[in-house]
Amino acid sequence: MDASANPDLRKIVIADDHAVVRDGLKAVLAQIDHVSVVGEADNGIEALAMVKTMRPDLLLLDSAMPLARGMEVFGEARRWSPETRCAVITGMTSPQVLADWIAVGIDGLFLKSSPPEEMLRGLTMILAGDTYVARAVLDILEAADNDGREALTMRERQVLYLIAEGCSNAAIAERLSISVKTVDNHRTRLMAKLQVHSVAQLVAYALKSGLLEGDQFL
Repeated sequence: MDASANPDLRKIVIADDHAVVRDGLKAVLAQIDHVSVVGEADNGIEALAMVKTMRPDLLLLDSAMPLARGMEVFGEARRWSPETRCAVITGMTSPQVLADWIAVGIDGLFLKSSPPEEMLRGLTMILAGDTYVARAVLDILEAADNDGREALTMRERQVLYLIAEGCSNAAIAERLSISVKTVDNHRTRLMAKLQVHSVAQLVAYALKSGLLEGDQFL
């Protein structure tokens, strides 16, 4: 449908670097009355440009976008078009990344593995002004709360990301404008919180949890 010909249509922008995901979302949206997909973006910069110019009713956003991270796109979208609602459709299952999205006030949060019928129900609710968090996301967050590990602070996550990138303590200290001793303290606390005993295990945790793919805090 042409949104310009029918101002009552709710405008949707889909931002994901995989065409198959965009096609799947369009198939779900086709089941909702009075909506029109007015733009598709395969990187974060393009997504933000569409939000600025089109001021859509809803932005469907991947959390790990080329050129600009999903969190950056979300923040700028809220600044340029505060009336645009935003739902994240992510393949990442890191509890901390998912919790971060909820903490910043996202309107909807789904996994790419969420069933189409749940996406349909959730997106319909979001377009109606409600918020929706997919069942699988809630299950991941509940399991994380029960696994006995303390949550990492933002600084600890920054240090963990840089450790996994192969940075030395000195390089991390320079990057974060902190002392080498402070970096070493963070490394020690990370090992204690994550119940690991080596840098290799720290890196393995970062990879498994999706923190490297979904870095949104440097």
